[in-house]
Amino acid sequence: MLDNYNRNINYLRISVTDRCNLRCTYCMPEEGIDLMAHDEVLSFEQITDFVKEAVASGITKIRLTGGEPLVRKGIVDLVQLLSDIPGIDEIAMTTNGILLEKYADRLAKAGLQRVNISLDTLKPEKYREITRLGNIEDVFKGIKAAQKAGLNPVKINCVRMPDADLDDLEDLRKFCKSNNLDLRFIKQMDLASGEFSVVEGGKGGNCLECNRIRLTANGKVKPCLFNASEFDIKELGIKKAIDNSINQKPEAGTKNKNGSFYGIGG
Repeated sequence: MLDNYNRNINYLRISVTDRCNLRCTYCMPEEGIDLMAHDEVLSFEQITDFVKEAVASGITKIRLTGGEPLVRKGIVDLVQLLSDIPGIDEIAMTTNGILLEKYADRLAKAGLQRVNISLDTLKPEKYREITRLGNIEDVFKGIKAAQKAGLNPVKINCVRMPDADLDDLEDLRKFCKSNNLDLRFIKQMDLASGEFSVVEGGKGGNCLECNRIRLTANGKVKPCLFNASEFDIKELGIKKAIDNSINQKPEAGTKNKNGSFYGIGG
């Protein structure tokens, strides 16, 4: 489906949970967040119904996000439900990789096709400092498990901080090249100030070519990450929420003082 700026909206990002097993400094406060009530979070049936209607509107590509999608109980079952829907060309996932060793093979068999894994440094101490809770060895194991399961190309998402250590970034480049990983640098973003840029090695952040809408874990359809507009599927119904989101998708991102990355999925 074309929006008002002749962009073909065919990409849906689904936040399946606002929960996460890390507390990355650029994403979440150390003490955590006020979590959505369990009864507010969409069931797998509701997500599946939404995706069926989205596919009828032209969506062909799905990405599962969070929070951390692998902490959602039954996530493999959801992937299977989505892969059974005719018309979907690709199902992908963005994950911190901590639990990927456990799930990679089952996810691939259920229909997941590829993953993006968050990794901002190769230094164990620095990784622990950034994530507050993580063990970098779990990520390395997750990367290998994803490759073994055929979730290729495995992409690495690195958030490039304003004070980034250039040697650290170069080490990450070498690591990805030697391990057949695609590396993407994402400059640190700020929803409230509207600070964002085009992803290095990807297409995100280019408003002229933006082809996506987002579904939050509690059922809000968002036409733009950097915009406060959202349409509640529980109030409007699925089709109207999708139509409103596409028809009212802004030409470019501005600011979003009501949102947060951990609740929208980045």
